[in-house]
Amino acid sequence: MTKTGKIDIKSLLLNELQGDVRDLAEPSYRAGQITDWLYKKRVDSIGKMTDLPQSLRERFAEKFSFSKIDVVRVLGSRDTTRKFLFRLSDANLIESVLIPASAALYGEKSDRRTICISTQVGCAYGCKFCASGLEGFSRNLRANEIIDQIIAIERVSGEKIDNIVFMGMGEPLANFENVMRAIRIVNAPWGLGIGARHITLSTSGLAPQIKKLADEPLQIRLAVSLHGATDEVRNQIMPINRKYNIETLLSACDYYAERKKQRLTFEYILIAGVNDSDEQAHLLAQHARRLFAKVNLIPYNAVEDLEWSRPSRSRQEKFLSILRAHKIPATLRREKGHDIDAACGQLRLQTSRNERRQVTTS
Repeated sequence: MTKTGKIDIKSLLLNELQGDVRDLAEPSYRAGQITDWLYKKRVDSIGKMTDLPQSLRERFAEKFSFSKIDVVRVLGSRDTTRKFLFRLSDANLIESVLIPASAALYGEKSDRRTICISTQVGCAYGCKFCASGLEGFSRNLRANEIIDQIIAIERVSGEKIDNIVFMGMGEPLANFENVMRAIRIVNAPWGLGIGARHITLSTSGLAPQIKKLADEPLQIRLAVSLHGATDEVRNQIMPINRKYNIETLLSACDYYAERKKQRLTFEYILIAGVNDSDEQAHLLAQHARRLFAKVNLIPYNAVEDLEWSRPSRSRQEKFLSILRAHKIPATLRREKGHDIDAACGQLRLQTSRNERRQVTTS
């Protein structure tokens, strides 16, 4: 709900819209007309829904808001990974990343256009290697603000998005209700019509919410940001591990894998001298074998003000070879976006600091 007390119309499910139009003494098929205007024709106001009675448009405009997000910056070119910085209606900044069909995804060529989207402004979980939480947590994104990232990028890029990963700023499972509402709209044939198996949600390890997600009917995919194969390493870089240690997390993943009958992914950012040892690789292989999981290795993207660095190419390759020796499906993500600060939160952090400097010196 916005500051005006109105709910954004792009946060509503079809059955909710049907109930609202019936309450206004209109036939329920009007709801289908509205969703066509929102997600097929992509109008930017209720007033432009010209096949609706004027009186209905006026009443809906009084009851619901129709927000949009503004593009502040775009880094990258059409044939490479592109990063988008958006400003929300309350002036907060968020980021999304578009990975083109020609780019490698998880180490393999893909014919899909993938978008990595944010679910929160900032992050409260404080992973020590990540820029998203450096300026703290502000708020959850509403469902419409999640969906608007997809719509805005399709509009600016002229490309149809057919694969979505919730791996941008924020912890998706900490914004569970808004994220699931957005996913239902993204997946629905009356919405954006993207199949559930083309939607991946990433978590830093909120074990109870992983189990809650497992009980959801949609067959979306789960990626777990592990980044350490022992509690000692994970405690050093991921504070969430002190609440839900590795065994608690893996038990929740057991539950998810059993319910969903699909392969999980372990995301593992390689940080020099922290989690890139042979021992960590062998232990990671054990965890992956337990869950029949695949592993996506990601060389660390350096962040200003943080001490971490990426391992050498030879160390990256050695880590990968150990996993493969254990027969674990594993890929090493190649360079995508390293030159445009594509790691979560970097562009937002850079921009917000520059804006504060301008205010200070003006």
